[in-house]
Amino acid sequence: MTFTLLSAAVPYAQGMEVRFEGGSHKVIEVTPERKTGLEKVYVAYDAGELTEMRVSGAGSGLQISRYGNMGGGYAEPVTFSWDGADAVVHNPRGNVGYIFTQDGRNTCIWLVNYADQPFDIRSLKAADTQDCDYTHIDIDGEGKAINIYTIDGRPEELSREIRVEYTTEEWNESDGVYDRVPTTKILADLPGVMTLTPPLYCSTSITVTGDRFLEEWGMAKSAVSATIIPNGLAAHTEAVQTNLPDEGEESDPSNIISGESSAELGGSAPAVIKFTASVTEAVIHDEWQLSRDPEFQNTEFRFTEREVEYTFEEEGTYYMRYVGSNADGSCDVYSDVYTIGIGASDLRIPNAFSPNDDGVNDVWKVAYRSLLDFKCWIFDRYGNQIFHFTDPSKGWDGKYKGKTVKPGVYYYVIEAKGSDGTKYKKSGDINIVNYKKAGTATGPVD
Repeated sequence: MTFTLLSAAVPYAQGMEVRFEGGSHKVIEVTPERKTGLEKVYVAYDAGELTEMRVSGAGSGLQISRYGNMGGGYAEPVTFSWDGADAVVHNPRGNVGYIFTQDGRNTCIWLVNYADQPFDIRSLKAADTQDCDYTHIDIDGEGKAINIYTIDGRPEELSREIRVEYTTEEWNESDGVYDRVPTTKILADLPGVMTLTPPLYCSTSITVTGDRFLEEWGMAKSAVSATIIPNGLAAHTEAVQTNLPDEGEESDPSNIISGESSAELGGSAPAVIKFTASVTEAVIHDEWQLSRDPEFQNTEFRFTEREVEYTFEEEGTYYMRYVGSNADGSCDVYSDVYTIGIGASDLRIPNAFSPNDDGVNDVWKVAYRSLLDFKCWIFDRYGNQIFHFTDPSKGWDGKYKGKTVKPGVYYYVIEAKGSDGTKYKKSGDINIVNYKKAGTATGPVD
């Protein structure tokens, strides 16, 4: 059967069009990158089957030459005949470039003989040797690079667009999990060993299908591997300080004395922090490492869980990281290092406030940092206890039995212990200054 393919009706610079006759499969037309200087690339299933290359729209001054991988400088003239308005090259050769010259202008194409570089895929499997950053796949098949050459002899690869399909895992930020997602990679040619990067993160089979020319001819070939065990490791970690106020409350108690540490976690002891790791399938062994050394030369604690909640009580700077490994320990994945700074204890006590609900100095609060134990008693001038609290982030609102006390002098006694071992025993006056407030009730009797 003779098959004739017209080009895609895209005229060349001189208004010429090229078409081929002969052969059992259509000649595939490809528009290459502009950097090649080629107007078109044509792929013939078997160039030896082609009987004619016809050039229409050319004038009587047309010249045709062809060149190989040495470039146009080594081009040789091509004999052609005229059939009406068409210039006809009989039995065109494949894997060469053709130059059409008219009125001092050149138009170049390249004709690929696919029969010289066919595609086939028989089988694929995981290579015997793997590493931690790549997955290597052994391929039994053919599909070498298809090179085309520019007029100056520069090789450019014509991609076969071979599809490689498999499933891997990717981090889903919105859901906070690793999702299994279908993945497609495109290969320009078929290597003997295919390297996937990033590596496989979950068990999957791999399908290789190609190439794009066989697909267009309805002859695509494919192979599917057996299930391949992942060798790649990935982890997503986070650290959340859990003893901060709930959402809607102050994000940090206003009476905590800030320290000099630049660490985002910690601050005032006790600091309760939850560390969580989410990992891909091949991670079998989990370890959170806690150290006072940023290089982790000395590790104080190791936790073999993916979720760890730890209370930091002692002053100092700490470093925490996650390390995951595969079944035989040959590959590791490390998280970023979390820095936790716990400041030295401090306690500062005010001596006056005005509980008039004007939003300014309405509550008597100590200023503090890193207090592990805290007790405070407040008395009137007769020694009657009128308030007691144990949370240094709280304070006294000036009320006794639900009513605001009278202005005057009151007394506090505080016992506390800092994270650095400092013990505090404090006592002194609290002055409730005169204020104006309608309907103020009296507190304890004078």
